[in-house]
Amino acid sequence: MGSLPRRQRVAAYAVILRERGGQVEILLSRLAPRVSRSELWTLPGGGVDHGEDPRDALIREVQEETGLDATVGDRARVYSAHMPRSPRDGQLVDAHAIRLVYEGWVPPHSPVPRVVEVDGSTIEAAWRTLDDVASGAVPVSSVVTEALVDHQPFRLQRVAAYALVTRRHDGADQVLLTRLSASAAHPGRWTLPGGGVDHGEHPSVALAREVEEECGLPCEVGALVGVHDTHFAGTAPSGRIEDYHGVHLVYRASVADGEPRVLEVDGTTDAVAWVPTTDVASGAVDVLDVVDYALEVVS
Repeated sequence: MGSLPRRQRVAAYAVILRERGGQVEILLSRLAPRVSRSELWTLPGGGVDHGEDPRDALIREVQEETGLDATVGDRARVYSAHMPRSPRDGQLVDAHAIRLVYEGWVPPHSPVPRVVEVDGSTIEAAWRTLDDVASGAVPVSSVVTEALVDHQPFRLQRVAAYALVTRRHDGADQVLLTRLSASAAHPGRWTLPGGGVDHGEHPSVALAREVEEECGLPCEVGALVGVHDTHFAGTAPSGRIEDYHGVHLVYRASVADGEPRVLEVDGTTDAVAWVPTTDVASGAVDVLDVVDYALEVVS
């Protein structure tokens, strides 16, 4: 018997995860009966056309197979599968699949996934829990199993500078706080004015800029009073699940006289106010840990 025809295919796939109700779910596509006779789910993705960037191909394939607009990371793991006697279009071939698996994510309020392409290789798209995948309740292809073994949450370390601005007003001690908007990681909670330090930017310069954007008042930055950090895993506003480490440089600062108001538009701050420190201490105002830390350091 002669050798079988050789077929080599390069395809791009995405591991797209989300958190719902305390469980982590993965976006999967169910293969059509012409591809798999039994029920089988795989990662959304597909073949890379000649001359096509793999990430562009993946974004296109995810949209076709799930109807969702995905963002794709810039790094991929490479898997190789050699299937020497694989059925293809009614004949046996010596198949070799090269699979590029990227991390992907979709906005938190994306619609229910649905197949857009007609007569494609998938017939259904759905979020399935990782527990169901691990237990075998959802039968998955080898690329799903391999990718989940290797997958690690995206690690993000962010350096930010924050201002501790206090005053004595009408017989009460007050601290200047800003409220996080719906586009922030902790919407509705209050924190110190400030924000991320850009590459090459001195933290005090970044802080003065951020305070003016968030409070509408010129800021004079004083001494560094402490360094606070936070480390947690969770879903970022973009929908990406991240292993996040925030390093917070806390400075003493003062602002010019005037009523504070938010200047930035569609940013991570939607309100600013002078808040009695007694309200912070009692828990009447829901604040991030960095606020408690700053007030304790200077007390």
